[in-house]
Amino acid sequence: MRQIVLDTETTGFDPKNGDKIIEIGAVELFKRKLTHNNYHQYIQPEREVPMDAIEVHGITNEFLIDKPIFADIVEAFMEYVSGAELIIHNAPFDVGFINHELSQLSNNHWGKIEDHCTITDSLKIARKSYPGQRNSLDALCKRLGIDNSNRTLHGALLDSEILADVYLTMTGGQTDLMLTKTENTSKNLTKTDFEKPKGPLKVIRANANELVAHQQKLSELSKATSTQIEW
Repeated sequence: MRQIVLDTETTGFDPKNGDKIIEIGAVELFKRKLTHNNYHQYIQPEREVPMDAIEVHGITNEFLIDKPIFADIVEAFMEYVSGAELIIHNAPFDVGFINHELSQLSNNHWGKIEDHCTITDSLKIARKSYPGQRNSLDALCKRLGIDNSNRTLHGALLDSEILADVYLTMTGGQTDLMLTKTENTSKNLTKTDFEKPKGPLKVIRANANELVAHQQKLSELSKATSTQIEW
């Protein structure tokens, strides 16, 4: 029942080329409700952040100078996510970076993040729901009517909050089908309940005035259609 919507910002696209995580943001859902038990951490990558990456997320080298390295935050981060379902947009990207960071630890007793979490890729859900369409986070916000006007730059925590709205909207649907209003009267009904006799039907016969009015109506219809209508 515990889900964590997660996003990362990085120095580039490929951890095998030395790119590192510089920000992790996550929001917690419990029974599909926001708990406000969020996780947010900037990380010193121990390398320069290229200018083209800074233009995407706005996180500069100067800002990261005094931030902790991944080894210093890994225990708190893994304890936060352990046992949860991680919901990530384009999950292989973020999972690949997290697992690479874990593999570089001198004492990696955590293994891989999949050993501790279930991974759900919201991009796969979007592609299945909207085949052949753009399914970036911005495109989904526009399609689903979700306000992302504050998203002028990419940011891990803000993107996680937006993705949480997108995920809940995409996977919400008619979850209760109004069962809460009817469950007390219909949940135990079976076929035999509808076959039980309801008792004799009450017959209400027409009175004399109604019979006269009916006969006059039949006469009018007979004249209008040139057909003798009898009752």
